Amino acid sequence: MGAEIQAERSAVWAALSDPRQVAHWRPGVVAARSPDASYPTAGRRFRWLCRLHELPVELIETPIHVEPPSRLESDVALGLFHFSQTFTLARSSENRPGTRLVMHVATDNQMPLVGGCLDRFAVRRFATDLASTYLQAVRDWCERGEATPRPLPTLMRSVASSAQL
Repeated sequence: MGAEIQAERSAVWAALSDPRQVAHWRPGVVAARSPDASYPTAGRRFRWLCRLHELPVELIETPIHVEPPSRLESDVALGLFHFSQTFTLARSSENRPGTRLVMHVATDNQMPLVGGCLDRFAVRRFATDLASTYLQAVRDWCERGEATPRPLPTLMRSVASSAQL
């Protein structure tokens, strides 16, 4: 699924990669449990404190592929739910300023539950709802102008400038 966001790609990337901002827009997330300026770093586990229907749960995210400001791929565990999510950012496809944000969610055909499992149709609905909710939330955050780019580390600046579309 994708969304057109009327914000610069650096601001959208900041919304996805700055733990202080993620805690404001990501549904269910209350705060970073392991606040760390190095998020997202490939292979480094990051923990979020979340609320799922008023129950405190921990979301564990492990970035797998990080390519600022174009791609963030992570493995995610939320309780018994395990899935991978990939955010891809590009210039808006409508020849106007903005960013095209695409989110891909992948998971097994079944998800375990206490005493059973969700079948592939329920899993598909879960993945679709998750992507739709996240895309709308990050778009709202960025378009309100609350996403503020943070400086990239020196090494990342050279990677980011070579990845500009």
